[in-house]
Amino acid sequence: MSKAAFRADYVGSFLRPEALRKARAQFASGAIGAEALKAVEDDAIRHLVAKQKELGFQVITDGEFRRQAWHLDFMWGFEGVGHAPTKTGLPFHGEQAMIDDTFLTGKIASTGHHPFTDHFRFLNAMAGDGVEAKLTIPAPAQFLAQMAMPFAWDNTKQYYSTVEELMRDLVSAYRRVIREFYEAGCRRLQFDDCTWGMLVDPAATRFFGTDEAGLVRIKEMNLLINNLAIEGKPEDMYINTHVCRGNYHSTYANSGAYDKVAAWLFEQENVNAYYLEFDDERSGGFEPLAHVSGDKMVVLGLISTKTPKLEFPGVVEERIRQASRYIPLDRLCLSPQCGFASCEIGNKLTEEEQWAKLALVQKVAGKVWDCR
Repeated sequence: MSKAAFRADYVGSFLRPEALRKARAQFASGAIGAEALKAVEDDAIRHLVAKQKELGFQVITDGEFRRQAWHLDFMWGFEGVGHAPTKTGLPFHGEQAMIDDTFLTGKIASTGHHPFTDHFRFLNAMAGDGVEAKLTIPAPAQFLAQMAMPFAWDNTKQYYSTVEELMRDLVSAYRRVIREFYEAGCRRLQFDDCTWGMLVDPAATRFFGTDEAGLVRIKEMNLLINNLAIEGKPEDMYINTHVCRGNYHSTYANSGAYDKVAAWLFEQENVNAYYLEFDDERSGGFEPLAHVSGDKMVVLGLISTKTPKLEFPGVVEERIRQASRYIPLDRLCLSPQCGFASCEIGNKLTEEEQWAKLALVQKVAGKVWDCR
């Protein structure tokens, strides 16, 4: 039953229910302790998984309900990483993303037990009966960017003299934690990666503080660190990549078609599948899909999580047919373009509208691939 991706799929994060939002606020204020918060999280995840199964999905996630942000909480699970409330936020179109500043406090290491392992075990206990659990984490390239971008390097250079030295420690930490997840039962791991979205943006040279030749070196570096982290993974473990252009409170950070990164990302990254944003004109056309090598699958993110407006099924079906001109239909799947709540704040739609989006994914996938 297991395969790299499912015909009807999704990225991973879900809107936090009100009870969970309340509990996290109470925990932050000191009104409740960690055990009380965990009990609320556990209950919210049980209800979420039940809904995912009710809709007929063959994959379950915990909705990232135990996280503040899609990527930072994972980083905080390593030695040598600290964080503090942001004073300025990150620039998104129309809004600042108010997520914690995250920085190095020492050398990066994974010598103990990562908290995400316990999170996965709780989720995996609800899998079975034709349903698999998926764990989402930031890609190694994303972690590298967090510590090596121009805004971060003044701090990072206190602990690393070169980017290559930083990369070596990151690869070692990822290999260790991937093995830890595998031993906990994880067979489906997803790298979430905004770095490729940044690299295709018209302002990429400004973001990275370099020129066009420098961007090529960064593409090569991103490819290298991702592949080195994957190298030696167990054969029966799928590792996939989701490429994002930013997702915070229904706003975005970057724009640009995949053409500028296709030769690196699609031809050479050693993943099993790509979850790709194609929900609006910011993502460009399907032509770069011709670069997807081997038998790798592509999950077309044609349903937007940024708006409550429900897409027309016929339009989604036609876009799938258009994509199949560049990659065979049997290597395509369908999903929303991103999660519904990459950060606790979530996107601007209701839980009912969220489920309507996922029901649409099932409806269209069932018609196109006759999988229901």
